[in-house]
Amino acid sequence: MIKVRKLTKIYRMGKVEVPALREVDLDIPKGQFVAIMGPSGSGKSTLMNILGCLDRPTSGEYYLDGDDVSKKSDNQLAEIRNQCIGFIFQSYNLLSRIDATSNVELPLIYRGVPPRERRDRAIKALEAVGLARRAGHKPNEMSGGEQQRVAIARAIVGGPKVILADEPTGNLDSRSGEEIMVIFQELHRQGITIVLVTHDPDIARHSERIISLKDGRILSDEMVQDPLDARELLAAMPQPDVSA
Repeated sequence: MIKVRKLTKIYRMGKVEVPALREVDLDIPKGQFVAIMGPSGSGKSTLMNILGCLDRPTSGEYYLDGDDVSKKSDNQLAEIRNQCIGFIFQSYNLLSRIDATSNVELPLIYRGVPPRERRDRAIKALEAVGLARRAGHKPNEMSGGEQQRVAIARAIVGGPKVILADEPTGNLDSRSGEEIMVIFQELHRQGITIVLVTHDPDIARHSERIISLKDGRILSDEMVQDPLDARELLAAMPQPDVSA
């Protein structure tokens, strides 16, 4: 699904060149769940932005599902983002003035999907993340975990080939984070390719492969022998105290 060869990204600040990625080679098969780790400045965000067609490499090649996207025009990259990639961010990036359903519909508006079909697909996506009952609520009426589930519904509503998640549990408590990982593991079982950036080694161990970056290079690339099962971990957690 994802193939990069000698991927290099250099940022120029005046006369100073700052390499963010240094000739990275990487293959991610269709349907794999990959976690990317590394300290600040390791190149994680740069790699994610290039994989998401939000940025271009300075040199090297990037193939998405066999298509060389490293030399596409801006309009072509925008179409690839809309048709093939679902994005999930730490800060949710929801529009505060519209409800959950309308937020989930947004990618379909850009595709020109008719209103009734948009609404039906958005409701189904919210059902898939367990939020159908909150479809009419606005983001400020939801918890952080619920907002992130809306963001996941928005990412999957268009049937993406790849989901890119940047610190999706970073703003959440342990229980809410585990609920999010339940959803990711279910999407993985459905055959969706997932690339997740995280600083948390326990979150990374929910994936089947962990890639560690340092100084713009791949430091290690290992399969996870015994991935953590989010459903089991969630079931073992104490129930939240709702009495107040």
